Amino acid sequence: MTAPTPYFHFRGEARAALTHYADVFGGGVELHTFDEFGRTDGPAGAVAHGYLVDGPVACFAADVAGDEPAFRSEGVMFALLGAADPATLRRWFHALAEGGRVVDDLQKRTWGASDGQVIDRFGVHWLIGFEGDENV
Repeated sequence: MTAPTPYFHFRGEARAALTHYADVFGGGVELHTFDEFGRTDGPAGAVAHGYLVDGPVACFAADVAGDEPAFRSEGVMFALLGAADPATLRRWFHALAEGGRVVDDLQKRTWGASDGQVIDRFGVHWLIGFEGDENV
C-alpha cells in the first residue's frame, strides 16, 4: 500500500461500517475480534482490527475500548474523485447517503466536473466526483 489509508475508530460500529462499505464499494471484509487478539479491554466480539479486501476502496476500522476517542469527521473529507467510472461514483454517492445526510448534491459544476458531498450513517464525510461527461 503506497497511499495514505483511513483507519476509523468507531464506538461499537466497526463491523457494521466495514460491512456497509463492502456492500457499497464491492469486495469483502476481513475482521479480527478483541478475543482473537487476546484483548480484554472491551467486548470479546468487538472489532480489534478490520479492513476491506479485494475492492476498489481501501480502509481500516476498529472499535474503541473504554474512553478512547472515537472517529469524528470535522474538517476532513475522504475524496473519491475519479476513483471509478461516473455511473459507479453516482451509485456510491447514493448508497453512502442512505441513512446519512447529503451535504451538497452530486451535480455538474460550472467548471465542467461533477461532484457532491455526503456524510454517511457512520459520520464519515465523503467527496465524490468525476471529470467530463457521464455518458462517455
